[in-house]
Amino acid sequence: MENVLRPLIVIGGSVVLTLAVGWVSDLLLRKADERHHETPLWGLLRRARVPYQLVLCAALLRGSYDQAKVLGEHRVGIGRTLTLVLLGSAAWLVIRIAAAIVEMSYTRYANARAQRDPARVRRVRTQVELIMRVVSAVVIVVAAASMLLTFPAMRAAGASLLASAGILGIVAGVAAQSTLSNMFAGLQIAFGDMVRIGDTVVVNGEWGTVEEITLTFLTVRTWDERRITMPVSYFTSKPFENWSRGTPQMTGVVFWHLDHSAPVEAMREKLRDILRECPAWDGRAYGLQVTDSTPNTILVRALATAKDSDDIWTVRVTVREEMIRWLGEKYPYALPRVNTADAVPPPGRADGHRGTRDGVAWHTFDKPATGRG
Repeated sequence: MENVLRPLIVIGGSVVLTLAVGWVSDLLLRKADERHHETPLWGLLRRARVPYQLVLCAALLRGSYDQAKVLGEHRVGIGRTLTLVLLGSAAWLVIRIAAAIVEMSYTRYANARAQRDPARVRRVRTQVELIMRVVSAVVIVVAAASMLLTFPAMRAAGASLLASAGILGIVAGVAAQSTLSNMFAGLQIAFGDMVRIGDTVVVNGEWGTVEEITLTFLTVRTWDERRITMPVSYFTSKPFENWSRGTPQMTGVVFWHLDHSAPVEAMREKLRDILRECPAWDGRAYGLQVTDSTPNTILVRALATAKDSDDIWTVRVTVREEMIRWLGEKYPYALPRVNTADAVPPPGRADGHRGTRDGVAWHTFDKPATGRG
């Protein structure tokens, strides 16, 4: 009977104590979160409840499993398993705590600067996410190495591994050259302020918003909700457009091909009226000019400003649609059309004759009467 009760008491006691301590800790964190609304730290730390309880339970079982004397030949294996669980859950707990501290610091910084300097907030957000990825990678590597060192065979091979570390490092560096270059490019993007999460960019002719940045790749969400994933080294080796770099204010351009008789001055006044009724226009500047002409049409260009790339798109489509609608209603002759009228002869050449000579079009006119009999 004792052989059955002893393991049950050890395991049951550890589980009950873990649940009790976890419940008390969660209650204290909840009360602290209710009292201090200005900081999200306590609420974020509650996310670490599961790894915290796992660490506590594994530590209690690891320290008391010797009391269960029925383990027999499985004693070493169970002890090593508990050690591995303890190391893994401890690494999980460290990552959760670090994430809570970093997120709390970023939230307080963003709340203080969100209105004054949104571009810098996005930059800090990019740096925070990349730093957390580096911290997580380091903790996972250390935890994995600690787990491997719990096996005697791995400790015995440690000396030979260290002796060949130089050669292995060279081989790994050559084999992972592309990966390492992307990792360094990711750090360069994070701290060089080249591109940030939330920036509007144009890459390979695609317009979109930077959605995610890791140490090796970057994701751009396009206007039609597609995701373009590319290595971060692309942004350090090739040119790209960053519409959010510096000030987000932009100037938009709208073109029309119109007839030569288009009322340009009336179009300038209409453009002003359209922009005054468009909430996306920031009121900084506007203009309308004839920038080119062809034998059949003229090219009219309108300029308007907006506070960011989203608003400039709204301004452009609004100006284009409203101007075409207005021209169709008030000045339909200003819209481009195919001219099928007869050519007007030069003065004094009323009667003309058309024809072809050797495959080339030609036109002659009758001479006026001289009056000689």
